[in-house]
Amino acid sequence: MAASPELGRTVADFTLPGGVLDGETFVRRDYGLAERRGLPLVIAFYPGDNTSVCTKQLCSYSSGLETFTDLGAEVWGISPQDVDSHESFARANNLRIPLLADTDRAVARAFGVAAPGIGVRRSVFLVGPDGALRWKHVALLGVTFQPVETLARELSRIEAP
Repeated sequence: MAASPELGRTVADFTLPGGVLDGETFVRRDYGLAERRGLPLVIAFYPGDNTSVCTKQLCSYSSGLETFTDLGAEVWGISPQDVDSHESFARANNLRIPLLADTDRAVARAFGVAAPGIGVRRSVFLVGPDGALRWKHVALLGVTFQPVETLARELSRIEAP
């Protein structure tokens, strides 16, 4: 497994297909890290759609969306499932955050969180407006997740460039 990006270093750009539930419509498009430059971004890698801990985590982030938007941040969930799976997951749980499909786990490998058996380790990376990694948490077991309050506290410490 490759090492995750170092704090303070610019995160390499990537683009993944994904979608977000907007009302009753699941809007599909490509999401690129470069498009978020100038704004903070929460990247949440999770092992799988419709699993118990992942569902709790993504529901928590979706229901806490206002906390993130108040800090100027967006939250992207990334897992190895395809966009069709993400649409079903978003609809079943009324998730209002973009879900991105890293089906070949290339982005997970670049972040050092690809894992045999489970696909990806549950992890969260906070990317600052300047594109640099400002905070990260990579779980060893992944049976718990970082709460909205922790992420909000860490986001509030990120200064604009």
